[in-house]
Amino acid sequence: MSTPSPSVLARTSAWLSRETSGGILLMIAAVIALTWANSPWREAYHALTETVIGPSAIHLDLDLAHWAADGLLAIFFLVVGLELKHEIRVGSLRDPREAAVPMLAAVGGMAVPAALFTLVVLIDGGGDGLDGWAIPTATDIAFALAVLAVLGRGLPLALRTFLLTLAVVDDLLAITIIAIFYSSDLAPLYLLGVVAVLVAFRWAVTRRKLRAVVLVPLGLVAWYLMHESGVHATVAGVLLGFCVPAEPVHGESEARTTRLTHRVEIVSSGFALPVFAFFSAGVTVVGEVGAVLTSPIAHGVVAGLVLGKIIGVLGTTALVTRFTSFHLAQGIGLRDLLPISLLTGIGFTVSLLIAELSYTGVENLASAKAAVLGASLLAAVLGALSLRHDARRARDGDMNRDGVPDGDLPRIGG
Repeated sequence: MSTPSPSVLARTSAWLSRETSGGILLMIAAVIALTWANSPWREAYHALTETVIGPSAIHLDLDLAHWAADGLLAIFFLVVGLELKHEIRVGSLRDPREAAVPMLAAVGGMAVPAALFTLVVLIDGGGDGLDGWAIPTATDIAFALAVLAVLGRGLPLALRTFLLTLAVVDDLLAITIIAIFYSSDLAPLYLLGVVAVLVAFRWAVTRRKLRAVVLVPLGLVAWYLMHESGVHATVAGVLLGFCVPAEPVHGESEARTTRLTHRVEIVSSGFALPVFAFFSAGVTVVGEVGAVLTSPIAHGVVAGLVLGKIIGVLGTTALVTRFTSFHLAQGIGLRDLLPISLLTGIGFTVSLLIAELSYTGVENLASAKAAVLGASLLAAVLGALSLRHDARRARDGDMNRDGVPDGDLPRIGG
């Protein structure tokens, strides 16, 4: 008797759960948007992004581009919140000493790009572009991990843990930046409402049975109240993720953060992120290539995402491992951090979001977005080449120089 073949839905879900799938869909969506936005039919693309839907009575009459940035991207940030909660409680961030090097590398990988962006913009005479200082601080987890999964085969698996820890801390810092620096006209009553809904959500998500008919409406209410509070609505996703238990409860075999991540990640990588990329990456540069290439903002973004990330991540790691008692994980050497630092320069999703929050002027925003796309692509290509070179090089028995032989360690793709 033959075994029935998996359904189309099951096969699609399995494909979307792969580490490489999200990056592939993001790239496809961005290419379609860029092509359309620079074609003879570009006016139709911009008309689509500016189409307004939603009830004006409750201030939700937003255009599709804002629905993608404020609404759909909250799903992605929910996944980020779930991953953060899991890593802090039971994962790579549980022991600060073990996570110290990638955590400090993440701080350096945000501070240096921001400083370099500011310096370049000031030198270029683009003082009106300084509001975008946070654009090159972000790292796109989906893209970075996808490139590492495909081209880092044979390298120690601990390298993936380092990148994941760094990217998670990077996201936490990026969320903090968005909440602090990109909030305006705060409405305390709405924020109190968010707290009340989060308490209700925490109660519901810890019950014996998880009920979508309860959790989804509570999540939507929390998002709406956050949207009205003056804090960027995507922060609600992170806070909701923090409410989910990171340990098994009620005799379950897996943590609810893991369980919900598997469910929500499919929607995030298969729909929310590609749609956001489609509405955000469509930068029209036809007839404006010269202006974009000479823009101080573009120079600052490229310098920050490519050069700034290398100096920040690799430089911080070198200093920390040289002058403190902290060291890299078994099997990882400082040379492995060159490709990793390049991968952290793939800003894409969060960098595009911060660009939209930073600039209201069409020219500045176009320059910032074009630079994010170009710099992310450059960082991805250089990171991929560096990974393959690193994977081909011989490795010694004590890569992290801690005096303990590395032994036979699990490998990426092994």
